[in-house]
Amino acid sequence: MSKTIKTVAHSLARKTDAEMLAAAQQFFDLMQARRTVREFSPDPVDPDIIRLAVRAAATAPSGANQQPWSFVAIGDPETKRAIRQAAEEEERAFYQGRAGQEWLGALSPLGTDADKPFLETAPWLIVIFGQRWGTDADGGKVKHYYVPESVSIAIGLLIASLHAAGLATLTHTPSPMGFLNQICGRPDNEKPLVLLVVGHPADNARVPAISRKPERDVLYWKTRS
Repeated sequence: MSKTIKTVAHSLARKTDAEMLAAAQQFFDLMQARRTVREFSPDPVDPDIIRLAVRAAATAPSGANQQPWSFVAIGDPETKRAIRQAAEEEERAFYQGRAGQEWLGALSPLGTDADKPFLETAPWLIVIFGQRWGTDADGGKVKHYYVPESVSIAIGLLIASLHAAGLATLTHTPSPMGFLNQICGRPDNEKPLVLLVVGHPADNARVPAISRKPERDVLYWKTRS
């Protein structure tokens, strides 16, 4: 017996080729200007901007539509300070031996080190967790599928949404990140994947003079001859 699936009408209006090309070009131009920032202004950012960006992120597709993500937005100075202290402890271990020379060599053009003042300076930190499993209405354990893939797509949408709003971001991934569960009060079934720093760039902010791969190195076509 076939299962009846509830559906709704698809609401995306069809555009002409010219309209689609113009929209694609506009979005590309917007994202081409996005750069990771490590020097943030302490100027406040309206929490409603953070709220809408997270809601946009939560529209991401996910395995079996299980939406296996949690977002914790942190503006409290004491909590940010606790995160900085714990993150820098892990980072010192990373730079003093946990990372191999090859990894440190790859990072050297970016000028990174164990000091992370931006974790306190920026007005917002958003910790993104992946839910390894969830619970049903009866409290039973429900396996989640394609969690890293699903949450990664949501993080991409979150970064794009914040950039479109006019904010800078930094993806910070201290390893290990288990301390974030305790500080953020999240359960053991959730794994922290990214600590996203959000705010306005400092007035004197500078970014490394790096380039992105050319199209020929990232896009490969397979079409009929």
